[in-house]
Formats: sequence, C-alpha cells, structure tokens
Amino acid sequence: MEEHAEPSDEAERLAAGDSLAWEAFYGRIYPKMMVYAENRLGRGEAAKDAVSEALARTVRSIVRAKETKTAADAWAFGVLRHVVTDFQRASYKTIPAKAITLGADGVDEGLLVSEERQQLLLAFSTLNDQERDILELRVVAGLGSEEVGGILNMTAGAVRMAQARALAKLRTRMEEGDNARV
Repeated sequence: MEEHAEPSDEAERLAAGDSLAWEAFYGRIYPKMMVYAENRLGRGEAAKDAVSEALARTVRSIVRAKETKTAADAWAFGVLRHVVTDFQRASYKTIPAKAITLGADGVDEGLLVSEERQQLLLAFSTLNDQERDILELRVVAGLGSEEVGGILNMTAGAVRMAQARALAKLRTRMEEGDNARV
C-alpha cells in the first residue's frame, strides 16, 4: 500500500493551500473516486461530472476536515457519496449493461468477462444501499472502518460486521448464479 502523510497533517496541508499536497491528493484519490462514481452512475459524463463536483466541494470544505480531524480521503468520499446521491435523484440512472460486440468469428471476445461482470453487478444490486456503500468505501476507496463509520454514522465495529455480512451475502448470490448456469 502506498504511503502518504498522516490524515490530520495532510488535511492541514490541503487546508493551507499547499499545491504539492493537492497534486498528490488528487493523483491518489481521483481514480478511486471515478470507480465509485462509475459503479453508481455508469461510465460516462455523469460519473465524471460527479467526481468534478465532489472535488470542487472538497476544495471548498477541506478546512472542516482539518477542524474535525477527518482524513482527507474520508472527507472527499463523504462529499462524493452525497454528490452521487444527488445525481441519482436527479437522473434516476442505473448502471448500464455492457453491450455485446461480436468479433469477426461471430463470438463476443469479452463474453466471459462480460458474463462475470453481469453476474457480479446482478449480485451487487441485491445488496441494500448501506451494504453497497460499505463495500465500495472499504474496497474501492480503500478507507478504514473508522473512516467509513464517520461517513455513514456507524461505529468502526458495526462497519466491520456489516462488511462481513455484505460480503457473505454477495458470495452467496454469486454462488447461486454459478449454480443456475450449470
């Protein structure tokens, strides 16, 4: 795992307007934020717009992260979560299915990957909003259980328990999908 400054030190540097700190923060956080937004809004302009809006709001509000001793990553993902929710309410978007493209031999070259992805998306869609948030914030964003707890108003222990239950539920749904194809 890559090293970066202590959470309070980083938030303090960002709040002070340190351009090198912002550059490092942006380079580290942007790809993770895009994955989260794309998982919620689909690939395309909506996800890019949501991340841009969230980063702009993060820049404007990072002083509060410093004041509350919240890690900059957790603060940014908390902001992104709210922005994505606003976008979803406004557009009622869902994750689009991957279009099948046939190769010269008439077979979809990405069929296996597409089937696995579709199975995962289907299983993921059976999770409730909180379970999806926990898995995306812990796995995609790489946030700690305390940080996710701060975003979702849960204790770190409750986040870990909910994560374990969500992963078990996801695993069961994936196995059910495998058994249905056999």
